[in-house]
Amino acid sequence: MHRTLAIIERELRRFRRSPTLIVVSMVFPLVQLVVLGYAFGGTVKHLKVGVVDQDHGVPAVKVRELCNAVAGGARTFDTIEYPDQGQALTDLRNGRLNGVLTIPPDFSRKSLEKAQPRVALIEDNTDNFISSTLAATLGSLVAAYNQPAASTRRLPGEATLDIVEVYPYVPYLQYLLPGSISMSIFMMVMIGGGIIFIDDKARGLHEGYLVTPITKLELIIGFNVSGTIKAVLAACVLMTVGSLIAGIPNPFEPMRMFRMLVVIIVTALALISMMFLLMVRVTDPLVPRAIFGLLNTVLYFPSGAVYPQQGFPPWMQVIAVVDPFTYAVHALKSLLLKNTGFGAITGDLVYLALFSVVAMAAATMLFRRTL
Repeated sequence: MHRTLAIIERELRRFRRSPTLIVVSMVFPLVQLVVLGYAFGGTVKHLKVGVVDQDHGVPAVKVRELCNAVAGGARTFDTIEYPDQGQALTDLRNGRLNGVLTIPPDFSRKSLEKAQPRVALIEDNTDNFISSTLAATLGSLVAAYNQPAASTRRLPGEATLDIVEVYPYVPYLQYLLPGSISMSIFMMVMIGGGIIFIDDKARGLHEGYLVTPITKLELIIGFNVSGTIKAVLAACVLMTVGSLIAGIPNPFEPMRMFRMLVVIIVTALALISMMFLLMVRVTDPLVPRAIFGLLNTVLYFPSGAVYPQQGFPPWMQVIAVVDPFTYAVHALKSLLLKNTGFGAITGDLVYLALFSVVAMAAATMLFRRTL
C-alpha cells in the first residue's frame, strides 16, 4: 500500500507545482457554463414582423392590436406596418424581417359570417428556433383572438386544462450546470491524467517505475486515485462557484453537498479509469491531444447535458446508453435541480461504479511493465 501512496503523493506534488494546469482545468468549464448558459438559454425577443393589413375592418384592427400588445408586453417581436405585401416579402428575403403576417381582404367578412377566417404567417425558416418561436407566439395570438368576450360565461360542461408544475422554473444556466461540472471532471482527467501520463512515457520518467517491485495493479490504482483527487478538487470548485452564479436554491445544504460529493467522486473515478484504459498502450504524446476534441464531442453532447436525449436520433441514443457522462449528468441534475435523495440516483451510481471496475481491470490487464 505504501508504494501506491508514494505514486499518489508524487502526482499530487507535481499537480501543485502546475498553477497553469489548475487554472485552465477549473476556469474553462466555468467560462463554458456562463457563455453557453446565456447564449442558448435566453428568451427570444424583438424579432421583426411585418404586418400587411389588406382588410382594415374591425376584426383586422383587433388582430393588429393583439400584435401590438405582444410587442409592448412580452416583446417577442416588434411589428412594422406595410401597405404592400410585395415590399414586405422583399424585406423578408433580404433579412430585414423574420416574418410577415398577412391579413387578407375578406378577413372581416368571414369573421362576421363565422366562415373560418384565416391569416397567414410567412416566415424565414432558415433558423428553426426563431421560426418555431414566431409560430408558437402567433398561434397563441390567434387563440386569444378566438376567445369570447370577457362578459360571456364559460359553459359548465366545458372541459378545461389546469397546468401544474412540480418544480419551479429552471433557467437554462441551471440546466447547463450539471454538464459543466462533468466537463470540469473530464478536463482534469484528460489534462491532469491522460496527457501527463503519456508525457511521462515520452520523457523517460515512466522507466523509473519499471525498475521497482511495484505491481501493475498498484501502478494503475496509484495513477487512478491521484487523478480522481485532482478531478474532485476541480469539480468541487465549479460546483460551488457555478451554483452561486446559476442561482441554485440552498446550494450549501449539508446533505445535498454530501450527495454531490459522492456523485463527483464516483464520476471522477469512472472517467479516469476510462482514460487510462484508452491511454495504457499509447506512447505518442500527440495522440491524447489529437483525440481530446473527439472525446469531448462523443461523450459530452450525447449525455443530455445541452439538449434532451429524447430529441436525439436512434444511433445517438445508443451512444448515450453506454456513455458514463449520461449517468453523471442525470445524477447531478437530480441533485441540483430537484434536490432528490440517493434513491433517485442509485442506478447512476451503480453504473458508474461498475464502469470503473471494468475499465480499471481492463487497463491493468493491458498495462505493460516493459518499455
